[in-house]
Amino acid sequence: MKIDLAGQIVAVESILEVLEIATGTRRIVYRTNNHIEAPNWSRSGAHLIFNSEGLLYRLPVNGGVPVKIDTGACVKLNNDHGLSPDGDWIVISDKSEPDGLSRLSILPAEGGTPRMVIPHGPSYWHGWSPDGSTLAYVAARGNRILNLWTCPTAGGTEERLTSGDWMDDGPDYSPDGRTIFFNSTRSGNMKLWRIRSDGSEPTQLTFEEDARDWFPHPSPDGKWIVYVSFGTDVEVKDHPANKDVTLRLLPLGGGAPQVIAVLFGGQGTLNVPSWSPDSKAFAFVSYRIR
Repeated sequence: MKIDLAGQIVAVESILEVLEIATGTRRIVYRTNNHIEAPNWSRSGAHLIFNSEGLLYRLPVNGGVPVKIDTGACVKLNNDHGLSPDGDWIVISDKSEPDGLSRLSILPAEGGTPRMVIPHGPSYWHGWSPDGSTLAYVAARGNRILNLWTCPTAGGTEERLTSGDWMDDGPDYSPDGRTIFFNSTRSGNMKLWRIRSDGSEPTQLTFEEDARDWFPHPSPDGKWIVYVSFGTDVEVKDHPANKDVTLRLLPLGGGAPQVIAVLFGGQGTLNVPSWSPDSKAFAFVSYRIR
């Protein structure tokens, strides 16, 4: 939904789309008057997974009727979820605990009983290492500033990768696992950065002052990063819903970012990895005021 200047609720339609990289063609897979967010693409290429009203749903990539995924007692999911490299598991960020803080849990991709990985909150998942052993996420501990963290998929001690007065978000692993891409305010604007998987050698990747860049997702073939950009009308640390935004491609072999789509969206559009397994397309959600 959207609140207009008079304080009235405006209904917003959700549109799940797929964009083909080679042609720039956008194809509508599913549209609904319900609020949906953050598609993942299954490792088989057959399905998309998205969240809506605290739950997860699976939908054939060519459209159809969404089917709810059983997430057990976790029924307050946000839009930070994703599949393991082998496609057998899905990690969720859920706020069902009494304190309402987001925590990470893992369950079978087909649905089942979740296993909590990190008991500390707030924690928001964003990346899974290619070997399946490690989760990358953002968390606030103590000072409530969001920085980058990792933990073993099996659970155990979490490791802090970044520390500063700035805000870091959206960590996603490169296909070889050596690099983590993320967005950060450490330059004064929200831009894309990368670090080594141990947290060393931070390097800025985008520099355009007229945009605030969020949620970088490398393609499985390692050629591209797709991300969403807000305008400077948005606060530096914010990524709100219901804004005019652009989707952009950054070539990892070198070159400037290119705008590949202009849409009404923002929060929920491209929060999590959503590339097709063959790197030819990615999924996203746009919105329309009804």
